[in-house]
Amino acid sequence: MSSEPSIFFADPNERQGSFLRRTLVFGGLSALGVTALVGRLGQLQVVQAQEYATLASNNQFNFRLAPPPRGVIKDRNGVVIAGNRPSFRVLVVRDETKDLDQTLDLLGQLLPDTVERRRAIIRDVNAAPRFSPVPVKSDLTWEEFAKVNLYAPELPGVMADMNDARYYPFGGSFAHVIGYVAKVTDRDVKTMREKGEEPPAILFNPAFRIGKLGVEKALDTDLRGEAGGNRVEVDARGRVVAEDVGGSRPAVPGKEVVLTLDADVQNRALEVFGEEAGSCVVMDVRNGDILAMVSAPSFDPNLFVGGVPSNIYRALADYERRPLLDKALTGTFAPGSTFKPVVGLAAMKRGANPDRRIVCNGAYYLGRRFACLGRHGALDMRGAIKNSCNVYFMTLAVEMGPDAIAETAREMGLGQIFDIGIPGQKRGLVPDRQWRRDNPVRGDGKWYPGETPSYGIGQGALNVNALQLAVYTARLANGRKAVTPRLIKSIGGVEQAPGADFADLPYDPEALKVLRDGMEAVTDVGGTGFRNSQLGLGAVRMAGKTGTAQAQNYGAGSRKGAGRPWAQKDHNLFIAYAPTDNPRYAVSVIVQHGGMGGGTAGAPRAREVMKVALLKDPEIRARIQQSGFAETEDAGVQQGAPPDAVQPEVAAPLDAAPAPAPTEPPR
Repeated sequence: MSSEPSIFFADPNERQGSFLRRTLVFGGLSALGVTALVGRLGQLQVVQAQEYATLASNNQFNFRLAPPPRGVIKDRNGVVIAGNRPSFRVLVVRDETKDLDQTLDLLGQLLPDTVERRRAIIRDVNAAPRFSPVPVKSDLTWEEFAKVNLYAPELPGVMADMNDARYYPFGGSFAHVIGYVAKVTDRDVKTMREKGEEPPAILFNPAFRIGKLGVEKALDTDLRGEAGGNRVEVDARGRVVAEDVGGSRPAVPGKEVVLTLDADVQNRALEVFGEEAGSCVVMDVRNGDILAMVSAPSFDPNLFVGGVPSNIYRALADYERRPLLDKALTGTFAPGSTFKPVVGLAAMKRGANPDRRIVCNGAYYLGRRFACLGRHGALDMRGAIKNSCNVYFMTLAVEMGPDAIAETAREMGLGQIFDIGIPGQKRGLVPDRQWRRDNPVRGDGKWYPGETPSYGIGQGALNVNALQLAVYTARLANGRKAVTPRLIKSIGGVEQAPGADFADLPYDPEALKVLRDGMEAVTDVGGTGFRNSQLGLGAVRMAGKTGTAQAQNYGAGSRKGAGRPWAQKDHNLFIAYAPTDNPRYAVSVIVQHGGMGGGTAGAPRAREVMKVALLKDPEIRARIQQSGFAETEDAGVQQGAPPDAVQPEVAAPLDAAPAPAPTEPPR
């Protein structure tokens, strides 16, 4: 009997063991995978639930920044001189257009003027963030707005809406002092980063505007406000399908800024220049408030809000009378004879007797002949100011030297930069011996005596701006305090202090009275500014000083400018204050290349501007009415009205024949 092989019984057990081992391995791996999956699900569902809920919400909703309304700028009487107005506009969203070129072609058929700016539009659209609407054209007419909406279904990515646009109701009257707003450029962003500032996100919004000049630029942060945002629901392509009102955040408007300017005085100041170029500044001699600061010719800042066409900008930039230049702050000119009171004051500070008489025979000789305006004979200081005698002040200047003159000029406000809240002022130049050493001529740093006579009559290297002349006149009229100018009255309702208490002038008030007596004589019978400086306001009179500044060396030719190109004519200046018995307002006028004397070009313009300032002063107006002078009854000024709304009396033509001279000075 044979036995069966043992292998027959052992094989099932081996196969069973191998199966169990595989089952154990795969089961363990499966259990481990399930455990990891459960753990991950637990982490997603419990630990990170809020994070992923937020991400999911962000995929469904977008938060789009909304530009805030820009702060309003007003004059001292509450008249809006820079505000906001509703404007229809058309926008393009690049990511919602099938073909940008085709979309612009169709849009060009509706709005033909967009064709001319096609390249600029494409550049702006490509530079904008994704799904960000880019303005293509602003200030649409109602017909254009309706037409775009009518064809909107055929223009994917194109929409029309209404927004707030910056608006300057008085056009060019405030262009230089207020400035304008325009689109943010790469240079603006770079400038901010160079200052260590991180540009806010709203600056990259294609519709946002920032200040580029004047008050708009200097107070841009205050005027800008805080951006809001609209929480909108978007589809898978990022297109807006609904708005979540509850999740939106309203924008905070910019702060309201109030200036010391007076809209009526400012408008009249620009109006009187007509086609002439120049500047005018009006100041309150008591507190330094600037009532007007005008540069002519001007430009319309509304053109720059939406982007000025290149041909218009080029025309403005190339015009020889420079409408884009602020002549009140950056334009510097020789003051001419308006500087003579400074020379007289410097002499009196050093002991000169104002009653001393100096004989004028028509010229002053110092190495060469320096001509006078006439043969005045023996004059004291009052008479020399009245007749604007060159010989008198050349004599004083040579006796003192340039350093004494420069010291007094700076103390009276010339050669200075004043903190009025806006940049761009030029210091001008008040030369002295140290300046000559620092600026030698062909290596020679010596101040020669032959330079001093011209310096004594406001010529030579000396140059100033209209603001400095107004400060100088205000200090002279005040008689005791070194008044400094103020332009910003309040920001966001917070009153801006005029600065520290005005310092005392380092001069005897009686010496300043001598100068005022001379300036009163200038506008009296026989004075150089008499015929065109009469206010016609009864007992309220104006005192001033004329000036004619030579623009080049004419040789033996005439300085009257007849037949000469505009750029070769003289500059004409006039400074004044009124009333003479109790000064309230000071004015400085510069007529660039006017070609006439300061009494003919500058005085009538100063007269018209001063009349508006005086007639708007309740105390002065009451005084005129009490004196029985009824002219002001019909000479009212409409507060805040545009320039063409000024009443006929105030807007009398500059070339009107002056009243005949009285037989004796008015008292």
